[in-house]
Amino acid sequence: MNLLQGKTALITGASKGIGKAIAERFVAEGADVAFTYLSSVEKGEALEKELGAAGTRVKGYRSDASDFEAAEKLINDVIEDFGKIDILINNAGITRDNLLLRISEGDWDQVINVNLKSCFNTVKAVTKPMMKQRGGSIINMTSVVGLKGNAGQTNYAASKSGIIGFTKSVALELGSRGIRSNAIAPGFIETEMTDKLDEKTVQSWRDAIPLKRGGKPEDVADACVFLASDLSSYITGQVIQVDGGMLT
Repeated sequence: MNLLQGKTALITGASKGIGKAIAERFVAEGADVAFTYLSSVEKGEALEKELGAAGTRVKGYRSDASDFEAAEKLINDVIEDFGKIDILINNAGITRDNLLLRISEGDWDQVINVNLKSCFNTVKAVTKPMMKQRGGSIINMTSVVGLKGNAGQTNYAASKSGIIGFTKSVALELGSRGIRSNAIAPGFIETEMTDKLDEKTVQSWRDAIPLKRGGKPEDVADACVFLASDLSSYITGQVIQVDGGMLT
């Protein structure tokens, strides 16, 4: 359908899982794609080669979005290489689950930095370029946990809730410049991580979801295409739940 033809997207944390699905879907829709990876070097390099054969421009960058200076350099490098950034997707994230009594300061700080501070870093760096071109779509990946909380994930929930407040504030600040800011809240998405879990546990989660299945990374990618494309040109400051009705 070429919904993203002529657009350049930057996706953080795209070497696997949801990020990879987003990159693949965006290339299929005609976008030029820049993406980042950090620890998964081999997977990142393989993805660049794989997507590069599809016809659009694709380049991977080994970069840590939670580092302020690294994020600024990333934005500058992508603009130098591609000429512009129309779409920014903050997908990079980690978990360090534990009960509050047992969470270390280090695990708290790391989750906040990787999940939340990275959004501040990249959005701040891309704001001026997007203001100059008077347009852009910012998509921040939050979670249903950021909407309802979850025992054993106070650090993760705090980071994802913070993303929602940040996203809405950016929408209010930059809307007059034609820049849209939205968030996506995935529910139970089946990825490489969930493949390692006990099947009975996973099935019990599926059974509790109104649609009676776990989500696929492609389900999240489709929502990203919608928010990145002109189909959502009058939508900003919103949180779209991709959760099969989990929180209904």
